[in-house]
Amino acid sequence: METKAAWRSLARLLVTWGVTRAVLLLFVFRVYVFPGPDVTSDVSVIYRGWYEVLRHGTFPLDDVTWQYPPAAALAILSPDTLPFLSYAHAFFVLAFLADLAVLVLLRCPGGRPGRSTRGAWVWVAGVPLLGPTVYARYDVMVTAVAVAALLAGVRRPRVMGALTAFAALLKVWPALLLVGAVRRRAWASAAVTAAGVAALFAVSMPGAFAFLTFQRDRGTEVESLGSLVFHVARHFGWNGEVLLNYGSIEFLGPYVDQVSTAALALTGAAFGWLLLWRLRATRFAPHTLADAAFTAVLLFTVTSRVISPQYLVWLIGLAAVCLTHRASRMAAPALMVVLASLVTVLEFPLGFSHVVVSDWYGITLLVLRNGLLVAATLTAARRLWRSTVPPAVTVPFPPQATRATETPVSS
Repeated sequence: METKAAWRSLARLLVTWGVTRAVLLLFVFRVYVFPGPDVTSDVSVIYRGWYEVLRHGTFPLDDVTWQYPPAAALAILSPDTLPFLSYAHAFFVLAFLADLAVLVLLRCPGGRPGRSTRGAWVWVAGVPLLGPTVYARYDVMVTAVAVAALLAGVRRPRVMGALTAFAALLKVWPALLLVGAVRRRAWASAAVTAAGVAALFAVSMPGAFAFLTFQRDRGTEVESLGSLVFHVARHFGWNGEVLLNYGSIEFLGPYVDQVSTAALALTGAAFGWLLLWRLRATRFAPHTLADAAFTAVLLFTVTSRVISPQYLVWLIGLAAVCLTHRASRMAAPALMVVLASLVTVLEFPLGFSHVVVSDWYGITLLVLRNGLLVAATLTAARRLWRSTVPPAVTVPFPPQATRATETPVSS
Protein backbone atom coordinates (compact mmCIF):
# COMPACT_ATOMS: atom_id res chain seq x y z
CA MET A 1 0.00 0.00 0.00
CA GLU A 2 2.84 2.39 0.90
CA THR A 3 4.51 1.66 -2.44
CA LYS A 4 1.30 2.42 -4.35
CA ALA A 5 0.84 5.66 -2.40
CA ALA A 6 4.44 6.65 -3.17
CA TRP A 7 3.92 6.00 -6.88
CA ARG A 8 0.69 8.02 -6.88
CA SER A 9 2.49 10.89 -5.15
CA LEU A 10 5.29 10.75 -7.69
CA ALA A 11 2.78 10.66 -10.56
CA ARG A 12 1.00 13.75 -9.22
CA LEU A 13 4.32 15.54 -8.86
CA LEU A 14 5.45 14.74 -12.40
CA VAL A 15 2.08 15.59 -13.97
CA THR A 16 1.96 18.92 -12.17
CA TRP A 17 5.53 19.70 -13.19
CA GLY A 18 4.89 18.67 -16.79
CA VAL A 19 1.73 20.74 -17.20
CA THR A 20 3.11 23.89 -15.58
CA ARG A 21 6.38 23.70 -17.51
CA ALA A 22 4.58 23.12 -20.80
CA VAL A 23 2.69 26.36 -20.15
CA LEU A 24 5.97 28.20 -19.44
CA LEU A 25 7.45 26.91 -22.70
CA LEU A 26 4.39 28.04 -24.64
CA PHE A 27 4.91 31.52 -23.24
CA VAL A 28 8.65 31.82 -23.89
CA PHE A 29 8.28 30.36 -27.39
CA ARG A 30 5.62 33.04 -27.94
CA VAL A 31 2.92 30.54 -28.89
CA TYR A 32 0.87 32.48 -26.36
CA VAL A 33 1.83 36.01 -25.37
CA PHE A 34 2.18 36.65 -21.66
CA PRO A 35 0.73 40.06 -20.69
CA GLY A 36 3.11 42.91 -19.96
CA PRO A 37 6.61 43.62 -21.28
CA ASP A 38 8.29 40.91 -23.34
CA VAL A 39 10.57 39.19 -20.83
CA THR A 40 12.20 37.06 -23.54
CA SER A 41 13.91 40.06 -25.13
CA ASP A 42 16.74 39.80 -22.60
CA VAL A 43 17.70 36.51 -24.21
CA SER A 44 17.17 37.41 -27.86
CA VAL A 45 18.78 40.86 -27.57
CA ILE A 46 21.03 41.25 -24.51
CA TYR A 47 22.26 37.68 -24.06
CA ARG A 48 22.63 37.25 -27.81
CA GLY A 49 24.71 40.45 -27.96
CA TRP A 50 27.02 39.19 -25.21
CA TYR A 51 27.21 35.85 -26.98
CA GLU A 52 28.56 37.48 -30.14
CA VAL A 53 31.36 39.08 -28.10
CA LEU A 54 32.15 36.06 -25.90
CA ARG A 55 32.39 33.64 -28.80
CA HIS A 56 35.39 35.62 -30.02
CA GLY A 57 37.28 34.94 -26.79
CA THR A 58 36.82 38.15 -24.84
CA PHE A 59 34.40 39.58 -22.29
CA PRO A 60 32.17 42.60 -23.05
CA LEU A 61 34.76 45.15 -21.89
CA ASP A 62 32.77 48.21 -22.96
CA ASP A 63 29.35 47.10 -21.75
CA VAL A 64 28.56 48.18 -18.18
CA THR A 65 25.48 45.93 -18.17
CA TRP A 66 27.84 42.92 -18.04
CA GLN A 67 27.93 42.53 -14.24
CA TYR A 68 28.62 38.83 -13.83
CA PRO A 69 31.62 36.74 -12.77
CA PRO A 70 33.60 34.98 -15.51
CA ALA A 71 31.89 31.57 -15.50
CA ALA A 72 28.65 33.30 -16.53
CA ALA A 73 30.16 33.20 -20.01
CA LEU A 74 29.47 29.46 -20.06
CA ALA A 75 25.75 30.06 -19.51
CA ILE A 76 25.63 32.69 -22.25
CA LEU A 77 27.54 30.43 -24.65
CA SER A 78 25.59 27.28 -23.72
CA PRO A 79 23.05 27.53 -26.61
CA ASP A 80 25.92 26.48 -28.88
CA THR A 81 25.29 22.95 -27.57
CA LEU A 82 22.00 22.95 -29.52
CA PRO A 83 23.09 24.29 -32.94
CA PHE A 84 19.91 23.10 -34.64
CA LEU A 85 17.87 25.71 -32.73
CA SER A 86 17.99 29.49 -32.78
CA TYR A 87 19.95 31.10 -29.93
CA ALA A 88 16.85 32.09 -27.94
CA HIS A 89 15.04 28.80 -28.42
CA ALA A 90 18.14 26.82 -27.45
CA PHE A 91 18.49 28.92 -24.30
CA PHE A 92 14.87 28.27 -23.30
CA VAL A 93 15.32 24.52 -23.78
CA LEU A 94 18.46 24.53 -21.63
CA ALA A 95 16.66 26.50 -18.91
CA PHE A 96 13.87 23.91 -19.05
CA LEU A 97 16.42 21.10 -18.65
CA ALA A 98 17.99 22.88 -15.67
CA ASP A 99 14.52 23.08 -14.13
CA LEU A 100 14.09 19.34 -14.69
CA ALA A 101 17.51 18.66 -13.15
CA VAL A 102 16.48 20.48 -9.97
CA LEU A 103 13.30 18.38 -9.75
CA VAL A 104 15.30 15.16 -10.10
CA LEU A 105 17.80 16.28 -7.46
CA LEU A 106 15.05 17.22 -5.02
CA ARG A 107 13.00 14.08 -5.60
CA CYS A 108 15.86 11.61 -5.24
CA PRO A 109 16.29 11.98 -1.45
CA GLY A 110 12.56 11.51 -0.87
CA GLY A 111 12.85 7.87 0.17
CA ARG A 112 15.74 8.29 2.61
CA PRO A 113 15.15 8.38 6.38
CA GLY A 114 14.44 11.92 7.55
CA ARG A 115 13.77 13.18 4.03
CA SER A 116 10.56 14.53 2.55
CA THR A 117 8.99 15.27 -0.83
CA ARG A 118 7.87 18.70 0.44
CA GLY A 119 10.93 20.27 -1.14
CA ALA A 120 10.10 18.93 -4.58
CA TRP A 121 6.58 20.31 -4.27
CA VAL A 122 7.90 23.75 -3.31
CA TRP A 123 9.95 23.76 -6.51
CA VAL A 124 7.13 22.42 -8.69
CA ALA A 125 4.58 24.89 -7.34
CA GLY A 126 6.80 27.92 -6.75
CA VAL A 127 8.66 28.26 -10.05
CA PRO A 128 5.67 28.67 -12.41
CA LEU A 129 4.28 31.42 -10.18
CA LEU A 130 7.07 33.65 -11.50
CA GLY A 131 5.84 33.25 -15.07
CA PRO A 132 8.05 33.05 -18.18
CA THR A 133 10.82 35.12 -16.53
CA VAL A 134 12.15 31.84 -15.08
CA TYR A 135 13.17 30.51 -18.50
CA ALA A 136 14.27 33.92 -19.81
CA ARG A 137 17.16 34.34 -17.35
CA TYR A 138 20.13 32.09 -16.62
CA ASP A 139 19.39 32.10 -12.87
CA VAL A 140 17.62 28.73 -13.06
CA MET A 141 20.90 27.21 -14.29
CA VAL A 142 22.81 28.73 -11.36
CA THR A 143 20.13 27.51 -8.96
CA ALA A 144 20.49 23.97 -10.30
CA VAL A 145 24.20 23.96 -9.44
CA ALA A 146 23.50 25.50 -6.01
CA VAL A 147 20.85 22.88 -5.22
CA ALA A 148 23.25 20.10 -6.22
CA ALA A 149 25.91 21.62 -3.95
CA LEU A 150 23.64 21.79 -0.90
CA LEU A 151 22.30 18.27 -1.38
CA ALA A 152 25.87 16.98 -1.64
CA GLY A 153 27.03 18.95 1.39
CA VAL A 154 26.11 16.58 4.21
CA ARG A 155 27.94 13.51 2.89
CA ARG A 156 30.35 14.89 0.27
CA PRO A 157 31.83 18.16 1.52
CA ARG A 158 34.52 18.27 -1.17
CA VAL A 159 31.90 17.95 -3.92
CA MET A 160 29.84 20.64 -2.24
CA GLY A 161 32.84 22.97 -2.09
CA ALA A 162 33.68 22.50 -5.75
CA LEU A 163 30.07 22.97 -6.91
CA THR A 164 29.63 26.01 -4.68
CA ALA A 165 32.75 27.66 -6.07
CA PHE A 166 31.66 27.01 -9.63
CA ALA A 167 28.16 28.36 -8.90
CA ALA A 168 29.66 31.48 -7.29
CA LEU A 169 31.69 32.08 -10.45
CA LEU A 170 28.43 31.83 -12.41
CA LYS A 171 26.69 34.38 -10.17
CA VAL A 172 28.17 35.56 -6.88
CA TRP A 173 25.34 34.72 -4.44
CA PRO A 174 26.04 30.94 -4.15
CA ALA A 175 29.19 31.76 -2.15
CA LEU A 176 26.75 32.20 0.76
CA LEU A 177 26.04 28.45 0.71
CA LEU A 178 29.26 27.95 2.67
CA VAL A 179 28.08 29.96 5.67
CA GLY A 180 26.77 26.82 7.38
CA ALA A 181 29.55 24.45 6.29
CA VAL A 182 31.41 23.02 9.30
CA ARG A 183 33.87 20.77 7.51
CA ARG A 184 37.13 22.33 6.40
CA ARG A 185 37.17 20.09 3.35
CA ALA A 186 34.24 22.01 1.89
CA TRP A 187 36.00 25.36 2.32
CA ALA A 188 39.31 24.02 1.00
CA SER A 189 37.67 22.45 -2.05
CA ALA A 190 35.81 25.70 -2.75
CA ALA A 191 38.99 27.77 -2.50
CA VAL A 192 40.97 25.48 -4.80
CA THR A 193 38.17 25.27 -7.37
CA ALA A 194 37.53 29.01 -7.36
CA ALA A 195 41.22 29.82 -7.73
CA GLY A 196 41.67 27.32 -10.55
CA VAL A 197 38.61 28.34 -12.57
CA ALA A 198 39.26 32.06 -12.04
CA ALA A 199 42.88 31.70 -13.15
CA LEU A 200 41.81 29.75 -16.23
CA PHE A 201 39.44 32.52 -17.31
CA ALA A 202 41.95 35.26 -16.44
CA VAL A 203 44.61 33.84 -18.74
CA SER A 204 42.31 32.71 -21.54
CA MET A 205 39.80 35.57 -21.90
CA PRO A 206 40.64 39.28 -21.49
CA GLY A 207 38.43 41.24 -19.09
CA ALA A 208 37.33 38.32 -16.92
CA PHE A 209 37.02 40.56 -13.85
CA ALA A 210 36.10 43.86 -15.47
CA PHE A 211 32.59 43.41 -14.06
CA LEU A 212 33.89 44.37 -10.60
CA THR A 213 34.06 48.04 -11.60
CA PHE A 214 30.84 48.18 -13.62
CA GLN A 215 28.41 48.90 -10.75
CA ARG A 216 30.05 51.80 -8.92
CA ASP A 217 27.43 54.37 -9.94
CA ARG A 218 24.30 52.29 -9.57
CA GLY A 219 21.15 53.91 -8.26
CA THR A 220 18.33 52.21 -6.38
CA GLU A 221 16.37 49.75 -8.49
CA VAL A 222 12.61 50.39 -8.58
CA GLU A 223 11.68 46.98 -7.13
CA SER A 224 14.06 47.01 -4.16
CA LEU A 225 13.14 47.57 -0.54
CA GLY A 226 14.80 50.99 -0.51
CA SER A 227 12.89 52.08 -3.60
CA LEU A 228 9.69 52.34 -1.55
CA VAL A 229 11.07 55.58 -0.09
CA PHE A 230 11.08 57.18 -3.54
CA HIS A 231 7.84 55.61 -4.74
CA VAL A 232 6.05 57.33 -1.88
CA ALA A 233 8.18 60.49 -2.09
CA ARG A 234 7.13 61.01 -5.72
CA HIS A 235 3.61 61.72 -4.43
CA PHE A 236 5.02 64.49 -2.22
CA GLY A 237 7.10 66.37 -4.78
CA TRP A 238 10.36 64.42 -5.01
CA ASN A 239 11.87 65.45 -8.34
CA GLY A 240 14.12 62.54 -9.20
CA GLU A 241 13.95 60.34 -12.29
CA VAL A 242 13.26 56.74 -13.25
CA LEU A 243 15.75 55.66 -15.90
CA LEU A 244 17.27 52.55 -17.46
CA ASN A 245 20.65 52.42 -15.71
CA TYR A 246 23.16 49.56 -15.66
CA GLY A 247 20.61 47.26 -17.27
CA SER A 248 17.72 47.87 -14.84
CA ILE A 249 15.11 50.52 -14.15
CA GLU A 250 16.44 52.65 -11.30
CA PHE A 251 15.71 55.80 -9.33
CA LEU A 252 18.25 58.58 -9.88
CA GLY A 253 18.19 61.96 -8.18
CA PRO A 254 18.25 63.62 -4.74
CA TYR A 255 18.92 61.32 -1.76
CA VAL A 256 19.32 58.21 -3.92
CA ASP A 257 22.98 57.93 -2.92
CA GLN A 258 22.02 58.06 0.76
CA VAL A 259 19.41 55.32 0.38
CA SER A 260 21.85 53.18 -1.62
CA THR A 261 24.47 53.68 1.10
CA ALA A 262 21.92 52.68 3.72
CA ALA A 263 21.21 49.50 1.76
CA LEU A 264 24.92 48.67 1.70
CA ALA A 265 25.09 49.32 5.45
CA LEU A 266 22.16 46.94 6.00
CA THR A 267 23.95 44.30 3.94
CA GLY A 268 27.03 44.79 6.11
CA ALA A 269 24.90 44.44 9.24
CA ALA A 270 23.34 41.26 7.84
CA PHE A 271 26.78 39.76 7.23
CA GLY A 272 27.76 40.81 10.74
CA TRP A 273 24.76 38.92 12.12
CA LEU A 274 25.74 35.85 10.09
CA LEU A 275 29.27 36.03 11.50
CA LEU A 276 27.91 36.32 15.04
CA TRP A 277 25.58 33.36 14.40
CA ARG A 278 28.49 31.30 13.07
CA LEU A 279 30.56 32.04 16.16
CA ARG A 280 27.72 31.23 18.57
CA ALA A 281 26.15 28.22 16.83
CA THR A 282 27.07 24.85 18.28
CA ARG A 283 24.18 22.55 17.36
CA PHE A 284 24.55 21.54 13.72
CA ALA A 285 22.06 19.02 12.31
CA PRO A 286 22.03 17.69 8.72
CA HIS A 287 19.45 20.33 7.72
CA THR A 288 21.41 23.25 9.22
CA LEU A 289 23.55 23.65 6.11
CA ALA A 290 20.50 24.32 3.91
CA ASP A 291 18.70 26.39 6.55
CA ALA A 292 21.74 28.65 6.96
CA ALA A 293 22.17 29.06 3.21
CA PHE A 294 18.50 29.95 2.76
CA THR A 295 18.67 32.51 5.58
CA ALA A 296 21.90 34.04 4.27
CA VAL A 297 20.54 34.51 0.74
CA LEU A 298 17.31 35.98 2.13
CA LEU A 299 19.37 38.52 4.10
CA PHE A 300 21.40 39.37 1.00
CA THR A 301 18.28 39.71 -1.15
CA VAL A 302 16.20 41.99 1.05
CA THR A 303 19.09 44.36 1.80
CA SER A 304 20.25 44.61 -1.81
CA ARG A 305 19.86 47.74 -3.94
CA VAL A 306 18.29 45.44 -6.54
CA ILE A 307 15.55 42.82 -6.12
CA SER A 308 14.90 41.47 -9.60
CA PRO A 309 12.14 38.90 -10.18
CA GLN A 310 14.68 36.18 -11.00
CA TYR A 311 16.12 36.46 -7.49
CA LEU A 312 13.03 34.58 -6.33
CA VAL A 313 14.25 31.56 -8.31
CA TRP A 314 17.25 31.31 -5.98
CA LEU A 315 15.05 31.53 -2.90
CA ILE A 316 12.58 28.93 -4.15
CA GLY A 317 15.43 26.53 -4.89
CA LEU A 318 17.03 26.97 -1.47
CA ALA A 319 13.68 26.77 0.32
CA ALA A 320 13.01 23.53 -1.53
CA VAL A 321 16.31 22.03 -0.35
CA CYS A 322 15.45 23.00 3.24
CA LEU A 323 12.12 21.21 3.06
CA THR A 324 13.65 17.98 1.75
CA HIS A 325 14.63 17.60 5.43
CA ARG A 326 11.70 16.72 7.67
CA ALA A 327 13.42 18.36 10.64
CA SER A 328 13.89 21.74 8.93
CA ARG A 329 12.06 24.63 10.58
CA MET A 330 11.93 26.68 7.38
CA ALA A 331 8.38 25.73 6.30
CA ALA A 332 6.88 29.12 7.17
CA PRO A 333 9.62 31.20 5.46
CA ALA A 334 9.38 28.89 2.44
CA LEU A 335 5.64 29.50 2.19
CA MET A 336 6.24 33.26 2.42
CA VAL A 337 8.72 33.04 -0.46
CA VAL A 338 6.20 31.12 -2.57
CA LEU A 339 3.55 33.76 -1.84
CA ALA A 340 6.09 36.48 -2.66
CA SER A 341 6.65 34.77 -6.02
CA LEU A 342 2.95 35.04 -6.81
CA VAL A 343 2.97 38.75 -5.95
CA THR A 344 6.16 39.17 -7.99
CA VAL A 345 4.55 38.05 -11.23
CA LEU A 346 1.72 40.50 -10.56
CA GLU A 347 4.36 43.21 -10.16
CA PHE A 348 6.58 42.07 -13.06
CA PRO A 349 5.72 41.78 -15.82
CA LEU A 350 1.96 42.14 -15.33
CA GLY A 351 1.95 45.38 -13.33
CA PHE A 352 5.35 46.80 -14.11
CA SER A 353 3.96 49.94 -15.73
CA HIS A 354 2.25 50.72 -12.42
CA VAL A 355 5.53 50.23 -10.57
CA VAL A 356 7.43 52.52 -12.94
CA VAL A 357 4.94 55.39 -12.51
CA SER A 358 4.67 54.77 -8.74
CA ASP A 359 0.89 54.68 -8.63
CA TRP A 360 -0.75 53.24 -5.55
CA TYR A 361 -1.44 49.87 -7.18
CA GLY A 362 2.23 49.46 -8.02
CA ILE A 363 3.29 50.60 -4.55
CA THR A 364 0.84 48.17 -2.93
CA LEU A 365 2.30 45.25 -4.92
CA LEU A 366 5.83 46.20 -3.88
CA VAL A 367 4.84 46.58 -0.23
CA LEU A 368 3.24 43.13 -0.29
CA ARG A 369 6.11 41.41 -2.12
CA ASN A 370 8.92 43.06 -0.17
CA GLY A 371 6.97 42.75 3.08
CA LEU A 372 6.69 39.00 2.56
CA LEU A 373 10.42 38.77 1.87
CA VAL A 374 11.27 40.77 4.99
CA ALA A 375 8.93 38.59 7.07
CA ALA A 376 10.50 35.44 5.61
CA THR A 377 13.97 36.78 6.39
CA LEU A 378 13.22 37.66 10.01
CA THR A 379 11.40 34.37 10.59
CA ALA A 380 14.19 32.31 9.02
CA ALA A 381 16.90 34.14 11.00
CA ARG A 382 15.01 33.69 14.28
CA ARG A 383 14.41 29.99 13.68
CA LEU A 384 17.99 29.36 12.57
CA TRP A 385 19.32 31.06 15.71
CA ARG A 386 16.98 29.22 18.07
CA SER A 387 17.71 25.82 16.54
CA THR A 388 21.50 26.15 16.59
CA VAL A 389 22.54 28.58 19.34
CA PRO A 390 22.15 27.23 22.88
CA PRO A 391 20.21 29.50 25.24
CA ALA A 392 22.24 31.48 27.73
CA VAL A 393 22.43 29.75 31.11
CA THR A 394 21.24 31.96 33.95
CA VAL A 395 23.19 31.29 37.16
CA PRO A 396 20.97 31.95 40.20
CA PHE A 397 22.34 34.29 42.85
CA PRO A 398 23.73 32.15 45.71
CA PRO A 399 21.64 32.29 48.91
CA GLN A 400 23.12 34.22 51.80
CA ALA A 401 24.86 32.08 54.39
CA THR A 402 23.31 31.84 57.83
CA ARG A 403 25.16 34.05 60.27
CA ALA A 404 27.21 32.15 62.80
CA THR A 405 26.11 34.50 65.59
CA GLU A 406 22.46 33.63 65.05
CA THR A 407 20.88 32.16 68.22
CA PRO A 408 19.67 28.63 67.52
CA VAL A 409 16.02 27.95 67.99
CA SER A 410 15.41 25.91 71.13
CA SER A 411 13.28 22.87 70.92
